[in-house]
Amino acid sequence: MSKSITTQIENKVATLTLNRPEVFNSFNREMALLLQSELDACEKNTDVRAIVITGSGKAFCAGQDLKEVTSPELNPGFKKILDEHYNPIITRIRNIEKPIIGAINGVAAGAGANIALACDVVIASESASFIQAFSKIGLVPDSAGTFFLPRLIGFQKASALMMLGDKISALDAEKLGMVYKVVSSENFMEEVNGIANTLAKMPTKALGLTKRLLNNSLHNNLEEQLNMESKLQIEAAQSEDYAEGVDAFVNKRRPEFKGK
Repeated sequence: MSKSITTQIENKVATLTLNRPEVFNSFNREMALLLQSELDACEKNTDVRAIVITGSGKAFCAGQDLKEVTSPELNPGFKKILDEHYNPIITRIRNIEKPIIGAINGVAAGAGANIALACDVVIASESASFIQAFSKIGLVPDSAGTFFLPRLIGFQKASALMMLGDKISALDAEKLGMVYKVVSSENFMEEVNGIANTLAKMPTKALGLTKRLLNNSLHNNLEEQLNMESKLQIEAAQSEDYAEGVDAFVNKRRPEFKGK
């Protein structure tokens, strides 16, 4: 039996692929816990400086496997699903101080859509789509959808998408500001790998501190954010990558950052 998450590390980029294509990469408990484990491994591995999350087959992720929640034997219950599956995944995506790319190769629905939106850089194939599918079955959005989507596209648009459950094409998602970039299906992984390789060669320490600043900007006031910028800028200025960046600039050469 194949693993529900496959991991490949190349050129300091870890690609985590949701691998249940027969059910459109919907999450069961095994896959949710394994994704957390793989993210933890990527965080600890100093040879990994960028992370890609994508899906196998035609879908990115269709959200929760409804067969699991309707099975008397398998159903872990919604509290366990949220507390032990999705909430820890979102927390890891936001707290790992390395760039995480959501490579959305196909439909992203329900929790799958919101996991995508939590990533640092979201790249969508032109064949991808996004749907807040919760209202279709009488549920509320989870996996931080009500946190990120209004901040990305505005309260009114987010409210309508969540209540109506409209499917949004990749191009419309780009226009709304849900995703960074849409690329052709033929060149999708080539484009994703190009961006991931670029990020993996950049000053990882500074990128991680930038991510921390962005996370805190969601609740800090202006004074608090300015103070945090000052504190983390001092920390960044003590890094080896800063010294390398300045030396490369002065000597008109390409910097070779080590992520330290």
